[in-house]
Amino acid sequence: MSEVTGEGPRPLMGPGFGPGSGEQPDMLCILMHGLGADGNDLIALAPLMAELLPGARFIAPNAPEPCDMAPMGYQWFSLQDPSQEAMETGVRRAAADADAFIDEMLAGLELTPDRLVLVGFSQGAMTALHLGLRREVAPKAIVSFSGALIAPETLAHEIRARPPVCVIHGREDELVPVMSASVAEGVLKGAGVPVESHMLEGLGHGIDDAALIAAAAFLKRVLEA
Repeated sequence: MSEVTGEGPRPLMGPGFGPGSGEQPDMLCILMHGLGADGNDLIALAPLMAELLPGARFIAPNAPEPCDMAPMGYQWFSLQDPSQEAMETGVRRAAADADAFIDEMLAGLELTPDRLVLVGFSQGAMTALHLGLRREVAPKAIVSFSGALIAPETLAHEIRARPPVCVIHGREDELVPVMSASVAEGVLKGAGVPVESHMLEGLGHGIDDAALIAAAAFLKRVLEA
């Protein structure tokens, strides 16, 4: 991943689940929550995903900062300053934190870097996309729910990995406009990343059954390829 200057990575921790098989993990799936939530928000997806990934160890780390826009929860980076410069600075630091955490988890599970799946929601998806496309070894797959590419113009000269990416977004998303998904799809394709997108009718800023079905179908195809 691209170098981030300043302080070292901040430690992350959060709930885990699996493997559902009860055996030694053969994959690591990192679930990255949205603004103002915590790891418990997405670890609830793990039992469902374990049916598809029975050998996976699921970990949903809490983001590194207390949320500065809510009385509870965490954030990957602040949105108090919505300027592109501030967002880019924030996502770079958060991605560096997550990158170090992932390397530590992979080493602890005795897994190689390609045995990684990243799943993110909203701000967690923004961080997962930034991180996953800049790792030295490509993850197995990235799933972005209601996310966006931060500083998309930087990707062409920073991209190091081209894993399959699934972009899932509600057309009625009131917080992260669906246009963000269209922009991400175009930029990813332009950078040579295999990408499929699902713009779902009737879905706001969230994950519904249709979104989960789309994600599961994508992961099934990628893992069986």
